[in-house]
Amino acid sequence: MPVAGSLRAERRARRGERFTALMAAIVRRLPFGLARVVAPNMLGFAVISAVSFTLDIALLIAFHGRLRWPVPVSVALAYLAGAGLAYLLNRSLNFRSHGAVGPQVRVYAAVVTVNYLAWILGIGAGLPALGVDYRLARIIAGACESVYMYAAMRWLVFRDAPAGQGPQASPRAAAGGQSAEARPDRTGRG
Repeated sequence: MPVAGSLRAERRARRGERFTALMAAIVRRLPFGLARVVAPNMLGFAVISAVSFTLDIALLIAFHGRLRWPVPVSVALAYLAGAGLAYLLNRSLNFRSHGAVGPQVRVYAAVVTVNYLAWILGIGAGLPALGVDYRLARIIAGACESVYMYAAMRWLVFRDAPAGQGPQASPRAAAGGQSAEARPDRTGRG
């Protein structure tokens, strides 16, 4: 059994490495100098968020649009499914975290709770109460939450992310070069 577990872990690590390499390759090709601003894990977060947000919206439409469940219930259940998927994909593919799951999940639960109350219920359920279409309200809430969630996941939940993965890393660093922090300064002291 330990051999099967180590093979699974090795496959997971390779998937994460391939995902990171793909994100770094895409970032290197971004136009208008964006490669200096966008970290590979920021792009990875955006890709994973698009996938989990698509699940969230599909479930929201199914729960409220088809089943006619109340908006707050539909939003909550759809959001929980999307948030769970986002955590798993970000942990294994994007941030490639090896931190203890228990403490991470506790921090993630607090981050998600604040996100849910402020953006999802506050904006996502509040705007429909003011007459805005629930789908448009969810998209607006999604835009707000994306900035908050990236920062929280990078600096709170997955703070053990490997070097070269963080937003301070240049695309060159993520692709195998040195980040500015790793290069010695010109005085020879670093």
